[in-house]
This record gives sequence, structure tokens and C-alpha cells, in this order.
Amino acid sequence: MKDTHITHILDNTPLASLSESELGSIRAHTADCPDCARAFKAAQLSELLLKQRTAEAANTTQNSNPFFQTRVLAAWREQRESGWSLGRLWKATGALVSSMVVTTAALAALTFIVPAEEATMAPTAVASTSAESVMFDEGQDEMTNDQALNAIYYDEEEAR
Repeated sequence: MKDTHITHILDNTPLASLSESELGSIRAHTADCPDCARAFKAAQLSELLLKQRTAEAANTTQNSNPFFQTRVLAAWREQRESGWSLGRLWKATGALVSSMVVTTAALAALTFIVPAEEATMAPTAVASTSAESVMFDEGQDEMTNDQALNAIYYDEEEAR
């Protein structure tokens, strides 16, 4: 290992993940190579500074406010509750959707049920008026739209 230097190991692998055999070979090499010994010391100091800084940051965050955990959990709960869910969406639009369903059902009933009842009554209303009297307004003061349309489009041959 005296021909190869350990700097590539130190650059690519954290010291904490090195095995004891790798650390032993690094120590043996650094005894004879001052450049690698300096790089190994720098890696050790860097690891120590990072651990210390991480511990300080964690302690500062937790110790600066005794309610840190409570605030974090409250913020997380609020964020989770503010998201869109099916229940929340139904609360917001339930009345609108319900009124639309009722309106659609009423329009369907008026479209399919009421015209069938009117179709049976149509020929009796037409008998007293003719197309000419509707067109020229002869003898009638007022006529409903249905009476006018039935008078115009009613075919006498269909009535027979």
C-alpha cells in the first residue's frame, strides 16, 4: 500500500463507514506517508466538526422553544386537514349537487309524463278553432299558445 495513496478512499468513503481492517491499513500507510497522514487527519477533523455542528443544531432547535414538537405536530395536522378529501368536497358542494339532481328529476318528469297526458286532451281543444281563425284572429279574444299550435298543426284527417 506504500505505492498507492489513500486519498481516493478518503474522498469517496465516509470515515464512519470504513471497516476496522480498512482503518488499520490506512493507519499503516499514514505512518510512512506524510501527505496521506495530513489528509487522514483532515478527514477526522471534518467528521468531528460535522458531528458537533449537527448536535448543536439539533439541540438549538429543540431547546430554543419548549413547544417545538407541539408546533410541528399542529402544523402537520393543519396541513393534513387542509388537503382536499372527498368528505370536505361533499360538504362544499353537497347542496348544489343535490339541487341539481332534484331539478333534473323534475324536468325528466315534466318531459315524459305531462306530454303524454296532454296528448290525450289535444283533439278536443282543437275542434272549436281552425287554422284560419288562429291566423287572422277571427272571433276569439285570447287563445293560449297550446291552443294556437294545436289549431295550426292539427290535421283533421288524423282525428277521423
